[in-house]
Amino acid sequence: MLARVGRKVLLNSIRQDSPKRILAASFYSPKFHARCMSSGTPINTLIMFVPQQEAWVVERMGKFNRILEPGLNFLIPVLDKVKYVQSLKEIAIEVPQQSAITSDNVTLSIDGVLYLRIKDPYRASYGVEDPEFAITQLAQTTMRSELGKIALDKVFRERESLNENIVESINNASEAWGITCFRYEIRDIQLPKKVQEAMQMQVEAERKKRAAILESEGKREADINIAEGKRQSVILQSEAQKLEQINRADGEAKALFAVAEARAKSIEIVAKVLQNQGGSNAASLSVAQQYISAFDKLAKTNNTLILPNNVGDIPQAVAQAMTIYKQISNISNPDTGVSVSDNAIEEKNAVPKK
Repeated sequence: MLARVGRKVLLNSIRQDSPKRILAASFYSPKFHARCMSSGTPINTLIMFVPQQEAWVVERMGKFNRILEPGLNFLIPVLDKVKYVQSLKEIAIEVPQQSAITSDNVTLSIDGVLYLRIKDPYRASYGVEDPEFAITQLAQTTMRSELGKIALDKVFRERESLNENIVESINNASEAWGITCFRYEIRDIQLPKKVQEAMQMQVEAERKKRAAILESEGKREADINIAEGKRQSVILQSEAQKLEQINRADGEAKALFAVAEARAKSIEIVAKVLQNQGGSNAASLSVAQQYISAFDKLAKTNNTLILPNNVGDIPQAVAQAMTIYKQISNISNPDTGVSVSDNAIEEKNAVPKK
């Protein structure tokens, strides 16, 4: 009976020691393991095996003695006691949802996740009563303080800088607790319903504005392209006309030059022929032929005709033409006073000497 009562008292004392601590021992018997799970800290069994990434804080007669490293450790029964078990792994702590007011007086409901690790097991055990509760409260108060410095529109854009500021503030305060905060992530931000509707209307108005701007810019670019195309077309057309006129003028000049050169050559040939014997007779015959052929074209283009009085007197017309020719010839040879045709006639009528 006494043994049964003593066992119950021992179990009650173990349960009341620290129920929130983590037990990590792998060599106990099933019954002993169940007792240790209910207590929260391992019981001194002389030979202790500490798991990896855990630190066991040992007290000797109620005073801090040492921290057990992972692996095999030896303790003195009754005198030594494992008071705290600290996990050296990175821990994710959920920060409960809370309300915060921004600088433009908008109330937000925000929660997050905090990632931290115990850096000094001694400070984490004796520096604060409940590290998790202390870190959570510090994260909430820091979040409210940081959100009160910025407006609602900047909360979403400066989310990363907000997280960095919260982590820096937590590390400054938790250094005395032996805890290091790596990052803080805002998980969810809830806005009042009216604010959400106003933001939705603002987003729709901004989208309509962008659409109108893009449409107007598209029309402007299209008009500019059309005007630029017309300008280039006019320029190219004027350049083409310019080249066409230049080529046409060049062609006409070359044609006139060729005609003038051919006419000069023909005149030169006629002059040479007229200097020969019988040249004047040939010229008279050509004039008579042209005079007769001119009557074939009368009254073909219009109804008005200009005719000489003696149309049928062909010899007189030929004589007039020859007279004009002689006068021109005399003008061309003013020094001699004798025309080319007269020289040709005199040579023809001259009697050869015997």
